[in-house]
Amino acid sequence: MTAATLTSTAPATGGPVKEARKRNWWGKHGRTTTVWGLRLASLVAFLVLWQVASLFVSNPMFISNPVAVTNQLVTWIGDGTLGTHTWITVQEVLLGYVIGVIAGALLGYLLASIHLIYDVFEPFMMALYSIPKVALAPLFIVWFGIGIDMKVILAAVSVFFLVFLNTAAGVREVDRGLVDAVRLMGGTRRDIAFKVVLPASMVGLLTGLKVSIPYALIGAVIGELVASNRGLGYLINDSAAQFNTAGVFAAVVVLTALAMVLNAVVSLIASRTNRWKPLGDA
Repeated sequence: MTAATLTSTAPATGGPVKEARKRNWWGKHGRTTTVWGLRLASLVAFLVLWQVASLFVSNPMFISNPVAVTNQLVTWIGDGTLGTHTWITVQEVLLGYVIGVIAGALLGYLLASIHLIYDVFEPFMMALYSIPKVALAPLFIVWFGIGIDMKVILAAVSVFFLVFLNTAAGVREVDRGLVDAVRLMGGTRRDIAFKVVLPASMVGLLTGLKVSIPYALIGAVIGELVASNRGLGYLINDSAAQFNTAGVFAAVVVLTALAMVLNAVVSLIASRTNRWKPLGDA
């Protein structure tokens, strides 16, 4: 083969590869752009339909409209009401979420690692998990008062069981073949715990982290709805008492935005911890 032949064939081998990479790049980013475009279009369509529907309802107070909700948000932002009450709810949600995640992950990992103990306590944990958390609010008021502590604990309890059950499920579904292989290679109980069981349980833990976010919000807001003079739940109660439908919707919009932000943060954390997942689940 001559030098001229090599020269003529070299671009041909690199061309398809570069073209494929370019198509993959455009395909990935094009799909992302399409998804976000459809999301924005769906939101705009919903708001337009909502505004139009408010014109044909006999009493617009029942459904309000996007313009009134926006005006209410602007008013609350201007006088500092929204910032003050949102910050209270954020504190309750974050503290409750962190406490519930830590307690649920540790207890789920420890109990599920000892099969006999888990089998004994599993029915009790499921029974406690099945209790509607709103039923606990009056009891927590008696124990902890109506301050921020009650809302934090209610949010933590709501998060705890989801994280506990998902983490325990991850631990109990560890491939026994991997455990036996580590033992055959002379691995200690510490090696099994940190190199096999812990990475496997991360799948369940990350699932628990995601699904428990709305429950942290629910727990905190339920506490505010039952007894509080601060927070977004209080704003909902106060607006409803004044027949201010726009105020109720405005507080709900803020809660929705807060849930989306928290979901995005947890998704970012999950993407950073993908290396912990077993190869089959990555």
